[in-house]
Amino acid sequence: MSLLEKASIIKIYLKNLKKSILDLPRFLQKGGRFLRKSIHYINKTDIFIILVLLILIIVPLMVNTFPKAEPESKQVHIYLSPNCEDIFGTRLMEELLLEFEEKYPDIRLRMAYDTTASVPAENRIEPHILFFDGDYSIFTAENALLELNSFTNYDSGAQQLAIPLVSFMDMLFYNIDILTAAGFDHPPKTREEFTAYARAVSRGDHNAAGAAISLGSNDNHALSRDIFSWIWTAGGNFWANGEKPSLNTRAITNDIAFLGTLNRDKLLAPDIFETTGAQRLEEFAEGKTAMMIASTQAIPFLREKMGDGAFGITTVPSAGTGGRYAIGISAIYIGISANADHPDEAWNFLAFLAAKSHDLCAELKAVPGMVSNIIPGDYVQDDVFYSKAWDIFAASDIAESFSGKPNAQKYEEAFLEEFRVFLEEGRTAQITVNEIQKRWDEISNGNDEEEIAD
Repeated sequence: MSLLEKASIIKIYLKNLKKSILDLPRFLQKGGRFLRKSIHYINKTDIFIILVLLILIIVPLMVNTFPKAEPESKQVHIYLSPNCEDIFGTRLMEELLLEFEEKYPDIRLRMAYDTTASVPAENRIEPHILFFDGDYSIFTAENALLELNSFTNYDSGAQQLAIPLVSFMDMLFYNIDILTAAGFDHPPKTREEFTAYARAVSRGDHNAAGAAISLGSNDNHALSRDIFSWIWTAGGNFWANGEKPSLNTRAITNDIAFLGTLNRDKLLAPDIFETTGAQRLEEFAEGKTAMMIASTQAIPFLREKMGDGAFGITTVPSAGTGGRYAIGISAIYIGISANADHPDEAWNFLAFLAAKSHDLCAELKAVPGMVSNIIPGDYVQDDVFYSKAWDIFAASDIAESFSGKPNAQKYEEAFLEEFRVFLEEGRTAQITVNEIQKRWDEISNGNDEEEIAD
């Protein structure tokens, strides 16, 4: 029997197989009997060829019999800067991420944990979504943020680079027990009272500083909180003349002179330029400072450390010049990296989180929370601290700060450097204001780098 004849016999069996793949066991049984009867006619080469023929025909049939797996949908991975867990808490962020992914199953959100200098550059993950607490000038200076105007339809002519999620305001915090021991039954309302209170505490047997300011280089809220607040509460405005900042007014000169008096009379806690607001807050909680300006964000921390009856909040004392009282606002922002691979998907998350601002404000007990809200949340209305802060906010203007403005870092660095000379070398307030204004003009005109090069 020739190989062709043998193959034709196999072919008959295979033809029957094609008719009904469900009859495969019976076919194999018959084929087995046939092979056993014919085995003595077939040499090893023949067996190999027949097996190949079987495989070539049976395998495609079996593959086509089973249902094909559906192709996986293409998922987009968006990475978040992990500091959002520090700001809002791990539990809340996990809940929000799960809710978002249920709504957008094709988008997966991950934390960009591998962003530190200890991780090799080739293995680092650059976050697509950026969270920042307070001033974001460092991002704008490096062109690190994607413009959001096309997403928000913001048509004021200015760039929108970030969205505020939660906001806080700066207020004067005072230690009730210390002021009571010094003979005062109410917080200071004027600068004269503030100076008198600070002097009584500092020179009395209270083991505490009368007041404190902190201008450490690691504190990006320092200037707006501890220096600019005194200027704003007296009606000062750095941007009264348009796009270039200005401070050469008699009122602002008097504001700086007032701070110089506190320092010269040793009414301030030491190490002004070596401490941060967080360190001063710890000292305040420990009873080492009688008065300081801080954000409403600190209220939960102080209540836990000191108790509700140990401290109070009030407005920053004014100069009594009749200017409209303005408060400094700090916010937690969210933005998209300029290098984001999937900006549309990233924007979906920004819009989702912005819609959750009410929940974020309630979680952090934020006042004012959402500046656009005319009605505060329940946590504000039902609490003595937050309701008082809200009443002050409602009666105040919001100061225009440097946050997000071009050259903001340069303006603030110039102010801080000249202010340090003022405190440490005894230079007059007027000369200090003139020097700051000179440097600000150079920055506005783009001449500051040439001066440094000289």
